[in-house]
Amino acid sequence: MAPTDLTRCVLTPRVATEGFEPIGIGVHRASTILFEDAAAYAERGERGEKGYSYGLYGTPTTRTLEEKLTQLEQAAGTFLAPSGQAANALAAVAFLNKGDHILLADTVYPPMRDFALSDLARMGITLDFFDPTDLGDLEARIRSETRLVWCESPGSTTMELMDIPAAAALTHEARALLAVDNTWATPLNLKPLALGADIVTEALTKYVSGHSDVLMGSISVRDPDLAQPLKKMFGRFGIGASPDDASLVLRGFETLGMRLRHCGAVAQRFAERLSGHRAIGRVLFPGLPTMAGHEIFKRDFLGSSGVFSLTFPECVAPHVWRALDHLSLFAIGASWGGTRSLAAPMSIGASRSATRWQEPDVILRISIGLEDEGELWADLERMLTALRRLSAAGDAAE
Repeated sequence: MAPTDLTRCVLTPRVATEGFEPIGIGVHRASTILFEDAAAYAERGERGEKGYSYGLYGTPTTRTLEEKLTQLEQAAGTFLAPSGQAANALAAVAFLNKGDHILLADTVYPPMRDFALSDLARMGITLDFFDPTDLGDLEARIRSETRLVWCESPGSTTMELMDIPAAAALTHEARALLAVDNTWATPLNLKPLALGADIVTEALTKYVSGHSDVLMGSISVRDPDLAQPLKKMFGRFGIGASPDDASLVLRGFETLGMRLRHCGAVAQRFAERLSGHRAIGRVLFPGLPTMAGHEIFKRDFLGSSGVFSLTFPECVAPHVWRALDHLSLFAIGASWGGTRSLAAPMSIGASRSATRWQEPDVILRISIGLEDEGELWADLERMLTALRRLSAAGDAAE
């Protein structure tokens, strides 16, 4: 008996897909996965790593993104998280238990610092911070109960570089794991797993997606044994990634190489031109030979991104916020790595434990986008001219 129209509305006909080979992967949305019969359903746990059983555990779209990241990171496996910070938090929780100890570089992403101080501490995990530029400090702070060392290189906002291979050797000697947040460089410009790290996280929100319209993060691991704790935890927590968002990240991935090369080159030229400017204290950019750790950058990195920071002299710093209102092309906003250039004033003095920030606590983080380079430079010059004028007026008033 033929089905009624109501039933036909529910049943979706299957059309042939053989010979249909688009460049991009389709958006496969699913919660329920169908099985041929009851026996196949009963044996769904035997489908293995590549099998499909429920949408939460992956669709062809999300797994395509995971596989692309696995290849680029030179990893054993990759997991997608709802954001970059979610990836950071989950990567830590998966490998820490009550009574364990975690060491964090003093320059980590502030939300990761807050997560450690608030949530990991609440879970009974002890923590310390170390100076990422002083491996002697790292070695001195490692304990017998240390299970995880967490870092970024370059450091968030202030761009300190860490010797990842040397840190990995120290960490592994203590039988701990080394995790690296690699969002600034992306897997195109730095491969932490190849340098000895065990875990690498990325905020795909930024350069990889590249259009400031999606939130996603990833965790990649070097050893297949590290994948199992993550896989089981993701299932217990009920964490998955949207196929629609994964498709946007996959689309952004296709232009990542060109975008990153352009933004890195413009940032290098801007950093060089800004060095020595009267209104600026220091330019914090790993590509500058004057930057501490530049030799590590030349040895380990394949290129730079378009994010750098500016510090200011004491007499200039109080006027930075007002000067930003003179920008027209640079937008003022959080995050970075999209097509639009951004400027964000940052305060990091309260986010230091093992080190001290000794310059004025106003740092301007710059993210170079895809606008015309000459117009961007003119916009930045207008802001700096306003900054000098405001600073001079402030000095005169005193």
